[in-house]
Amino acid sequence: MSEFFKKYRLFFGVFIVLSAIILSLFYSALKPKKTLPIYNPADVNPELVDSTVQYKSKYHTIADFSFTNQNGKTITQKDYEGKIYVADFFFTTCGSICPKMTTNLSDIQKAFATNPKVKLLSFTVFPETDSVPVLKAYAKKHQVDDAKWNLVTGDKKEIYTMARKSYLAVKLGKPDELYDMVHTENFVLVDTKKRVRGFYDGTNKEDMKRLIEDITFLSNE
Repeated sequence: MSEFFKKYRLFFGVFIVLSAIILSLFYSALKPKKTLPIYNPADVNPELVDSTVQYKSKYHTIADFSFTNQNGKTITQKDYEGKIYVADFFFTTCGSICPKMTTNLSDIQKAFATNPKVKLLSFTVFPETDSVPVLKAYAKKHQVDDAKWNLVTGDKKEIYTMARKSYLAVKLGKPDELYDMVHTENFVLVDTKKRVRGFYDGTNKEDMKRLIEDITFLSNE
């Protein structure tokens, strides 16, 4: 028997290696590939979507915009062209969910500090109080990287329109106050084609892990 194995050991060795390779290929072929959904207004909680676009079920993209960041610079869609980015809505004096959201966005900033394809964009929902100097002080306090993360302010109607018609991320505020918004904990993931690819609870660490995985996935597409 030992003579038999000696005689054919090369054959058995090759057979075992080939079997391992074939099994690995089969596993790779059968393993489901990761995908991310493409969100349209019709897919999202109607409370977060303006009634004029709730019917839209395909081809939704982020509309063009123009706002002012913490350095007084005008920020437009051009600044995010070809980028993967996370958008959120906040205000600097928020004492409930905003501090945790900002901390978690800071962690996202650190996670992708060396990836030029990834950026962040935070809109204030109280532009009447969150002026450029206020946003600058907030940015310094939270160690915002100006090259990667813009905190923006501007016309309240335009912010409202972006929040509810493009990012699908805020609820209606007081009905007697025009363009009043109640921001949510949502972080919105946008791809290089301006499409919404995910919503994440900005106060939840497990969701932040998922967000990092999804950004990495989009970066490698």
